[in-house]
Amino acid sequence: MSKNSTVRKRGSLAAFLRHSSVPIMFIIICAICIPLSGLSPSYLVNEIVTRMGRNSFLIISLLIPIMAGMGLNFGMTLGAMAGEIGLILVSDWQIIGIPGMVLAMILSIPFSILLGLFCGKMLNKARGREMIASYIMSFFINGVYQLVVLYLMGSVIPIKHSSIKLPRGYGIRNTVSLLSMRQKLDNLIPLTIKGVKIPVATFLVVLVLCLFIVWFRRTKLGQDMRAVGQDMEVARDSGINVDRTRIISIVISTILAGFGMVIYLQNMGNIATYSSHSQIGMFCIATLLVGGASVDKASIGNVFLGVILFHLMFIVAPRAGAAITGDSMIGEYFRVFVSYAVITLALIMYETNKRKTKILEGERLKLEQMEEEAK
Repeated sequence: MSKNSTVRKRGSLAAFLRHSSVPIMFIIICAICIPLSGLSPSYLVNEIVTRMGRNSFLIISLLIPIMAGMGLNFGMTLGAMAGEIGLILVSDWQIIGIPGMVLAMILSIPFSILLGLFCGKMLNKARGREMIASYIMSFFINGVYQLVVLYLMGSVIPIKHSSIKLPRGYGIRNTVSLLSMRQKLDNLIPLTIKGVKIPVATFLVVLVLCLFIVWFRRTKLGQDMRAVGQDMEVARDSGINVDRTRIISIVISTILAGFGMVIYLQNMGNIATYSSHSQIGMFCIATLLVGGASVDKASIGNVFLGVILFHLMFIVAPRAGAAITGDSMIGEYFRVFVSYAVITLALIMYETNKRKTKILEGERLKLEQMEEEAK
């Protein structure tokens, strides 16, 4: 019994290390880089708290498609573009502060729904290849977005204020100022503890979203999504409309990504019109994977752990690179390299584990057949 229990413990430890290899790797990297960076603990905590408020909503928007078995939704970029369009319109209408943010979110909803429906239908046709399809689709819709903001806004879509228009009279400038709503949500309920500024209102909004996710999983639609994520054929045989359920998951994710982009940009204080959304999907997905999530399983805990580890690496890597090599650009290259490497590693591990599971399942079936034949 003691030998069997030892074997079980070793097996469970090996499984834990295999599934948690990415978070463990980042903990080691951060542990090495923090002393080398020379940054104070109060500064690091302040930065992490700020980034947690800024990014968490966007990352949580990825959870519902994973629950529905659609993998990592690179198509969340579509929702980010919808949020940017809402903010551009609000900036032109000169609606400031929290009302401006709320209106931008409301304006993003119809765009997010249309884009989510289109994305969901396309992903149903690319079943089994959802991640690469959504990634390429984000490039396609980005082209449409560029056409809208570069040519249609000001010429077809009325834009009044010249401060956000290009000098030629149409098209939006490279940068749109959000100074009138900069950190309005973050500062709505001011709280500072030992020099650490805590965006209470932003965390309350994130908490509401977390509670919504927990509640949604228990609803009929949430249960249907989980069933579809586990086995589409069994779900279809149970009377679940698989295609419709998958589309709804993408639509909800796209709407939430639009809201999250508004929260993200109000913290930044400006919109980089043509590039703000370009890397947002990649970094959010990398953050989620760093937190220990996988292609088919993710939780709210993975979101917050990922934000802490991934962004801590982002903060300390340039300083650590400068301390080691004398060139801070090494740290910049390192953190961009790592963000792509994490996604690659996670996908490789997912496929490897999937194949191992299939092999073990095949061996189990063979043993059962041999036992039946022996009887």
